[in-house]
Amino acid sequence: MSRKNKFMYNNRELSWLEFNHRILEEANDSSHPILECAKFLGISSSNLDEFFMVRVSGLIKRIDKNSDKKDVFGMKPKKIFKKLEKKIHKFSKRQYRCYNGFILPKLKKFDIKFLSMRELEDSQKVFLKEYFKNKIYPVLTPLAIGYGRPFPFVVGRNLNIAVELADEKDNKLFGVVSIPSVLPRYIKLPGISDYYVLIEDLIISEIHNIFELYEVKSSRVFRITRNSDLDVSEEGESLLQEVKKTIKKRRRGDVVRLEISNRGNKNIKKFLAKNLKVKKYDIYEESGPIDLSFLSKFYREPWSEDLKFKKQHSVSIFENVPEGKLFDLIRSKDVLVCHPFESFDAVVSFVKQAAVDSNVIAIKQTLYRVSGNSPIIDALIEAVENGKQVTAFVELKARFDEENNILWAQKLEKGGCHVIHGIPGYKIHCKAIMIVKKEGSNIRRYIHLGTGNYNDITSKYYTDIGLFTCNKKIGEDVSNLFNFLTGYSENKNYKKLIVSPQGTRKFIIDMIDNEIKNAKKGTKSKIVIKVNAVLDKSIIDKLYEASNCGVKINLIVRGICGLIPGVKKMSENIRIRSIVGRLLEHSRIFYFENAGNNKVYIGSADLMRRNLDKRVEVLFPIEDSKIKSQLINMLQIMLADNVNAREEDNKGRYHRLFHEKNEKIIDSQSEFFHLL
Repeated sequence: MSRKNKFMYNNRELSWLEFNHRILEEANDSSHPILECAKFLGISSSNLDEFFMVRVSGLIKRIDKNSDKKDVFGMKPKKIFKKLEKKIHKFSKRQYRCYNGFILPKLKKFDIKFLSMRELEDSQKVFLKEYFKNKIYPVLTPLAIGYGRPFPFVVGRNLNIAVELADEKDNKLFGVVSIPSVLPRYIKLPGISDYYVLIEDLIISEIHNIFELYEVKSSRVFRITRNSDLDVSEEGESLLQEVKKTIKKRRRGDVVRLEISNRGNKNIKKFLAKNLKVKKYDIYEESGPIDLSFLSKFYREPWSEDLKFKKQHSVSIFENVPEGKLFDLIRSKDVLVCHPFESFDAVVSFVKQAAVDSNVIAIKQTLYRVSGNSPIIDALIEAVENGKQVTAFVELKARFDEENNILWAQKLEKGGCHVIHGIPGYKIHCKAIMIVKKEGSNIRRYIHLGTGNYNDITSKYYTDIGLFTCNKKIGEDVSNLFNFLTGYSENKNYKKLIVSPQGTRKFIIDMIDNEIKNAKKGTKSKIVIKVNAVLDKSIIDKLYEASNCGVKINLIVRGICGLIPGVKKMSENIRIRSIVGRLLEHSRIFYFENAGNNKVYIGSADLMRRNLDKRVEVLFPIEDSKIKSQLINMLQIMLADNVNAREEDNKGRYHRLFHEKNEKIIDSQSEFFHLL
């Protein structure tokens, strides 16, 4: 666009912080059961960790290099960081206000308490002394610092206790106790009540027994976050070895945040800041337990169902399909599956039945993030044992899942699968399975394509969509895709699939241009896009152009959005909403009116430069009229949601939608459990 306006775009980092604020709003929602609120607070905490490890780290790295290079939307690193610093400190304070002022009092109403050591009864103190002696003390390693003993290496995101000490001559020195992550964060006290003590409080109460030769002057709990924004070098001979090197470097990345309890001697804070080389604005003094992400684990304890959302039951779409008849069903029609409203068991069954079907000769599958005990992996290995040719494309560069994926790649290789570790320069992010089956004198390809990872655990709370088909043209395209991934063919023109890195950007822009053309002609024009993020400048500018030409545009964007809606002569025909609820919105759906002959696509790509230019992604058309109608209906319900939705205003701020007194309440996520 030629129009210059400093308010044309939202910055990526600031937009992400807005998204995490929406999660924190859920933690403060008094209409939710209390443990759901606690879980949302835990999620906002772990999200903030990752934000520091990647986005804040990236900014600091650019600032340290004295880079004045603007981001794609025209902001310099120092300016972004300055705005971000203030907002994160405010956000962190909001988290602890939520914990202290809302979560704890509401838990107390259900007789669930985190007790301080001074609140304990004598019998509880006796229990904890024994617990400390037998289960905690043997695994602690206290380190005194001074007298030639250097400051120790501190593991990122691990709880520690820093101690100010004095020897018999009143010489000051310090000590550090690292709390091993294998120990439980909270300890249940004996009795019928749900009373707990945090492990750091117990250790501090016994700290004088740990540093017996010294007088303990003061102690403070602390935790650091390290820079994990490290790229994998692809110049070495083995991608596997390069990924392993990157994991080791990440463990020793620079410290980008110091969290420290706000109670205790100031000398400890100065000591830590000096030795960890952190600046004043990198220090977060917290008014509660360091690292609130423990609440996510606390949520998973066996609580009464009254303290959580009412359980919703997934439908098993292949439940009534007779053994061995699954492929017959897919051959007769395309089958859509929407998780978690419909169970991920459908995908597992697809691979499992292929593994034992004597007519299946080959299976190929992409794997980006899988669960810790994946039935998909077991089925692929069983398929090899049954004489099938199995190829698995395991993306070793999936951030923070690298170690897990290395283990799976090694297990698959040991089981006899042919494993592709990735391709140079790109991440394999598409979700695809191809099963090749011999039928008489012919072979037929059975395909699954989806929007989400092949992960049986996250599928329970990520909303995703998949399609089973044996459409011949799609099958040929998926064959060509896998041949491209193995390096045996070019990324050629596809008949049905839209494939990044070459095809997706052009396709999206062409489809928007088509809507612009139709709007100018006075024919029907509309765009509805549901994704996790909208950040690509060229596509944002094209959507602005479409808006100015009269195209009605609805965007459902879970997280980051660089586009600002509702601005006169720029985006007045664009409406943006974010749905944040009990499930994590993860599906991607693209709807184009196309002059009344609407087109619907789903796939793995968000509208970000990395998805369009740096990853292998797949969008695919929905051509079955019933399935297309189902997806359009789902979009309409999401656009009518007045429970989980927030709308973005023309200043880039999000506002929760509140239904009127007599207005029908529409919770899209609950609605889909009943519809599907």
